[in-house]
Amino acid sequence: QVQLVESGGGRVQPGDSLRLSCAASGRTFSTYAMGWFRQAPGKEREFVATISWSGGSTGYADSVEGRFTISRDNAKNTVYLQMNSLKPEDTAVYYCAASRTSYGSSYSQDYDYWGQGTQVTVSS
Repeated sequence: QVQLVESGGGRVQPGDSLRLSCAASGRTFSTYAMGWFRQAPGKEREFVATISWSGGSTGYADSVEGRFTISRDNAKNTVYLQMNSLKPEDTAVYYCAASRTSYGSSYSQDYDYWGQGTQVTVSS
């Protein structure tokens, strides 16, 4: 069992930046690929970013490419999502997730553990 706890969400204005953190329990964190997903009201959960177990490979949704950066610090059992140039359409509940696959994935069904989510609101 792995527990994931997100933090860092809040309300910001368009163009602002925000960094989300996800703290993971367990000594096997470094063997998991990690991902970030988001879900807005009335919409399906969508992929945001993923990172391999080593941190050497990352992937992003087209909608956030160039604006968001995923990273991890295995020594701290933590994964981050740096969000820059935020837009109103980025408003959603953001979830971090862990996958037993070392390479990561853009599919939610490939993830075994999920955090409780943190709200990000971007508005003027």
